[in-house]
Amino acid sequence: MAGTDGPMPQTREHVLLAKQVNVPKIVVFVNKADMVDDPDMLDLVEEEIRDILTQNGFDGANTPIIRGSALKATENPSDPVAAKPIEDLLAALDSYIPVPVREVDKDFLMPVEDVFSIKGRGTVATGRIERGSVKVNDEVELL
Repeated sequence: MAGTDGPMPQTREHVLLAKQVNVPKIVVFVNKADMVDDPDMLDLVEEEIRDILTQNGFDGANTPIIRGSALKATENPSDPVAAKPIEDLLAALDSYIPVPVREVDKDFLMPVEDVFSIKGRGTVATGRIERGSVKVNDEVELL
């Protein structure tokens, strides 16, 4: 979310969608924070996003909200001041977002979400592994 704009309609839609697909927790990055002259404005933006999170069933009061500039961080990765918000974002993701429980001890199951024909490769099926595991040269059954 851009700190210069605050929560836009798509911000609300993304939060609602995340709740509808059972995303348990969210971390928010307020981008372009360096372009906002008044720190009180960023406080208002943060308060508004916390309200949106709470209204949608998330823990708005405790959700990590990191302020920074993605552009400055990518343009100056060796500058510790520019890189700190990205480091803070990564730390928040590591500490706040739970690691999903993986049922690796069960039979392999990967629902096919899409199928493509790729020239020189043939038919490629894509999906997300729901449970189990698979290794190179393992035999799988397509249903």
